[in-house]
Amino acid sequence: MRVNGELRDLATTVAEADVVEPVTIDSPDGLAILRHSTAHVLAQAVQKINPDAKLGIGPPVTDGFYYDFDVAEPFTPEDLKALDKEMARIIRSGQRFVRRVVSDDEARAELADEPYKLELIGLKGAAASGDDNENVEVGGGELTIYDNVDPKSGEVQWKDLCRGPHLPSTRMIGNGWALMRVAAAYWRGSEKNPQLQRVYGTAWPTKDELRAYQHRLEEAARRDHRKLGVELDLFSFPDEIGSGLPVFHPKGGVIKREMEDYVRRRHIEEGFQYVSTPHITKAHVFELSGHLPYYKDTMFPPMELENSEYYLKAMNCPMQNLIFRSRGRSYRELPLRFFEFGTVYRYEKSGVVQGLTRVRGLTQDDSHSYVTPEQAPGEIKHLLDFVLGLLRDFGLDDYYLELSTRDADSDKFKGTDEQWEVATGVLRDVAEASGLELVLDPGGAAFYGPKISVQARDAIGRTWQMSTIQYDFNQPEGFGLEYTAADGTHQRPVMIHSAKFGSIERFFGVLTEHYAGAFPVWLSPVQVVGIPVADEYAPYLGAILTQLAGAGVRTELDTSDDRMQKKIRTHTTQKVPIQLIAGENDRSGETVSFRFRDGTQENGVSIAEAERRILEAIADRRQVTTRDDLFA
Repeated sequence: MRVNGELRDLATTVAEADVVEPVTIDSPDGLAILRHSTAHVLAQAVQKINPDAKLGIGPPVTDGFYYDFDVAEPFTPEDLKALDKEMARIIRSGQRFVRRVVSDDEARAELADEPYKLELIGLKGAAASGDDNENVEVGGGELTIYDNVDPKSGEVQWKDLCRGPHLPSTRMIGNGWALMRVAAAYWRGSEKNPQLQRVYGTAWPTKDELRAYQHRLEEAARRDHRKLGVELDLFSFPDEIGSGLPVFHPKGGVIKREMEDYVRRRHIEEGFQYVSTPHITKAHVFELSGHLPYYKDTMFPPMELENSEYYLKAMNCPMQNLIFRSRGRSYRELPLRFFEFGTVYRYEKSGVVQGLTRVRGLTQDDSHSYVTPEQAPGEIKHLLDFVLGLLRDFGLDDYYLELSTRDADSDKFKGTDEQWEVATGVLRDVAEASGLELVLDPGGAAFYGPKISVQARDAIGRTWQMSTIQYDFNQPEGFGLEYTAADGTHQRPVMIHSAKFGSIERFFGVLTEHYAGAFPVWLSPVQVVGIPVADEYAPYLGAILTQLAGAGVRTELDTSDDRMQKKIRTHTTQKVPIQLIAGENDRSGETVSFRFRDGTQENGVSIAEAERRILEAIADRRQVTTRDDLFA
C-alpha cells in the first residue's frame, strides 16, 4: 500500500488520518515489489546451497530482477537448476517478510560476515541518490532488515539489509517467475572493485504472463540486430579496433547512406544550414559549455599536446556555439538553425556496451536552433513535427513523449528556478498541444535544461528512446552568445538542441530489430535480385536489371551455379524484398515474374509495369513482403 504517498508493507500500522492507497501486483510499483521479493528468495536459496556466498545487492529492474554474489566459482547451468528447485521450496513454504528497524551498530553486528552490506551501511544517506541501485538497501533515513520468517515455527530462516517494501509472504510470488542467466558484474559498477556473479531472473503475477514474456524474449532474440548484422553482412565490431566501435560493411553502408541522405535533405527542407566541426578540441571549449565537470567520467582521457589538454569530443553543441559566435548576429537571422553529422566519442563502461544501441563512437544528426525567447515555443513545435514525420517515414508510428525535468534538490543542474520554470513550461505546453501521451521523468533533464524525448515502440512492443529536443539557457550564457535586437540592444538567444535519429548507429540497430532485418524497399541494400530459370535467360534478365539500375534501383543478377530453387532460398534468407524471375515465357512475352519474401508470386508482368511498380514502392518508402504489397 501507499501511506501518505510512500510505499509501505501491508503490515504497517496506519493512523486514522493517514491517506492509504492500494498497490496492485500488476501495477508498476506492484511488479517492482514482486520482483524485489523474488530477488530475496533467490539470495536465500544461494546461501542455503552455498553458505559461503557473500551478498551484494538485488534490485528490481525492467521486466525482472538480479542479485549479485561473491562466490568462489562462477555459477553453472546445473547451479541454476538447483537454485530453481530451492526457490520453489521457499516460495511454497509461505515465509513471511518481516521488517525490522535497526541502528547502524546493530546492523553491523548482525551482518558482520557480509562485507558488501557493511560497505553499504557506511554509505547510508549518500546511497539514496546513487546510480547503482544501492538505494534498495539503504537510503537517507533509518536502516531496516527484512527477516524471512517460518509461518509455523516463527523462526527466522534468512535476513537481508533492505529498505523494502515486500510482499506479505513468499507464497504470493506464485509460479510466474524464472531464473534467466548469469553474468559477471563489478561491485557498484566500478572496474576497480571485485567482480561478482550476477544472477538475473524475472517475475510476473501469473504463469501465463511469464510465458508471454518468454515468447517476447524469443522473438527479440530472433530480431537481435547483432545476430542479423552478421547473417546479413551489415556491420561488425573488430576486436582490433576496440569495444563499442563498429564498422559498416558495404550492405550496411548502403542503409547508413540512405539514412544520412534522407535526414540531410530533410534538414535542408526544414531550414537548417549544414556545418561541420572537428573530432577533437581543447578542454577549454567543454569548460565554457559546462560539460566537463558533469561528463568528464564518460569522456575519453585527455591528450597533452602543445601545452594544452585536448579531448575527443563527446558532444557537438559547444563547437556549433563557436560558429554562432564567429561574427555578429542580428535578430533578423533568427531562428538560426545549424545541422551536422557529428561523430562523438563516449567512454561507456564495458558492461553497458551493446551492439549498435550502446557504442563508444557514434554519429549524431545533431542540430541546434538559436532563437529569441519568444520564438522558442514555435521552434520546438516545428522540431517536434519534424521528428514525428521522420519516424513515420522510417515506419515507426507508435510513440509517446517523455518530459525530463530537474531535481530541485540536486546541485547538478545549472540555472535559476525561474529559468527552469520557463523552459519546462514551454516544453510542456508544446508536448501537451501535440495530443500525444506525455509521461514525466523527474530528475532526468540534462544539467543545462529540460528536454522532450520521443519514446517509440517497435514491432514487438518494446520502447526505445529516439529523438530528443532540449531547451538550453545555460550554454548561450557560458559562450557569451548575443544577437542585436530590433531596438539595438544586445540580447541572449535561447539554444534548442535536437537530434532526430539520436545517433545513426542506435537508430540503425533499432530499425534492424523493428523490421527483423527485412527492411522496406527504399532501405534494402539489394532492392531487386534477378534469378534466371536457366543460364540462357541471364542476358534477358540482366538487360532488365540494367534498365532498373539506370532508374536508381539497386540490383543484382545471380549467375551462380546454384539451382534456381537454392537461389530463391538464398535471397529469401538475405531478405531481398523483390526477386525477378525470367524463363522462356517471360522472354518471348517481354515480361518478368515477381517473387516476394513470403513466397507469393505475380507472373507475366510487362517490363514497363514492373519498373513502375518497383519505383513507386521505393518512392513511397513501402514495406514489401508479399504480393499484395505491390499488386493489391
